[in-house]
Amino acid sequence: MPSRQLCPEQHLYLSPPPPPTTIMEFTPRRILDNALDAVGNTPVIRLDKIAAEHGLKCNLLGKLEFVSAGGSVKDRIAKAMVLAAEKEGKLIPGKSVVIEPTSGNTGIGLAMACAIKGYSVVITMPKKMSLEKEALLRALGAQVIRTPDEEPWDSPRSHIGVACRLQREIEYGIILDQYRNVNNPLAHEYTTGPEIIGSVVSTPSTSSRPSSMKVDAFIAGVGTGGTITGVSRALKKAHNADCIVVGVDPIGSILAVPDNLNVSEEATPYVIEGIGYDFIPDVLSRDVADVNHWVKASDEEAFKAVQALMRKEGLLVGGSSGSALSGALTWLKTEQGQRVAGTEGLNVVVLLPDGIRNYMSKEWFLKNTFQTEHSDLATRISGILAQE
Repeated sequence: MPSRQLCPEQHLYLSPPPPPTTIMEFTPRRILDNALDAVGNTPVIRLDKIAAEHGLKCNLLGKLEFVSAGGSVKDRIAKAMVLAAEKEGKLIPGKSVVIEPTSGNTGIGLAMACAIKGYSVVITMPKKMSLEKEALLRALGAQVIRTPDEEPWDSPRSHIGVACRLQREIEYGIILDQYRNVNNPLAHEYTTGPEIIGSVVSTPSTSSRPSSMKVDAFIAGVGTGGTITGVSRALKKAHNADCIVVGVDPIGSILAVPDNLNVSEEATPYVIEGIGYDFIPDVLSRDVADVNHWVKASDEEAFKAVQALMRKEGLLVGGSSGSALSGALTWLKTEQGQRVAGTEGLNVVVLLPDGIRNYMSKEWFLKNTFQTEHSDLATRISGILAQE
């Protein structure tokens, strides 16, 4: 058969390419025993284009959690809670049923861990959480029960109330309870925080990329509060006592301090998943020694930040990552934040908790994706294809 060339007028490389001028470096990794060994150890990535767009002189850095085995920062606490429960004899092989109320990511982490360990899993989750999360949970073998969004946390019909009922009535049922389990913040104090420190201190300061060699500010969205509490303690105890820690809370939630920040005229519930609550989880430290400042973030700001992370930095992050980035940019405009933003070499780390995998059917993502801005290239393509 005659060979086909797609574009005859274009000369394609049909012979082997020349050898690369530089050899790509890589660090060999040992073979892992299972997916739990692939939890965490996530990269810190420069967000230089976004920093330049906002006139930041500091180093704006993102801790990229969606590359963890289960796809989010919550893999860490799921692994820690399961391993601790096994060590304490609270999980019985072949009998225990792990039940957990969650907005999804902790459930996915638990379902992954329990698939490996051989425990049954039941997840209760509000209806507003994405279909993708439910599909992933079911793919991992979990039973999923949806609960009404409008129910307050202490209602028997809420995701927490239903989980408690199931735990009482299912033999060998156990709730590991991310809202109160000390292994939630400890997982971040012992892994996430030290990883961030390691990335910053192992990256040399150069004339083109100056660095204080410290984590000078850390910003994260707040849900259960385990992430920000644990990372803060790791940073302040063992690394930099002066590190500024900023919590980001969605408008409509009540976690921020002082309480007057939580007063809002907006009656519509926030769309962002995985952060914000209508109660204060026990694992969240609102002590100013742990979380120095709080900012509120709107859905609209979060979605714009997600789009920026995708189109400028190539990072396929989820909505709460947008909340974290928009909150960081808001804080960097405050009086204290401006001093950090305007200082070369200071390192500002933003935690990006999960990826877009969980939200691809959500209206906000589809709107961001298909309602694209006008571009000269799009006009040119239309003109070419319109020609007869």
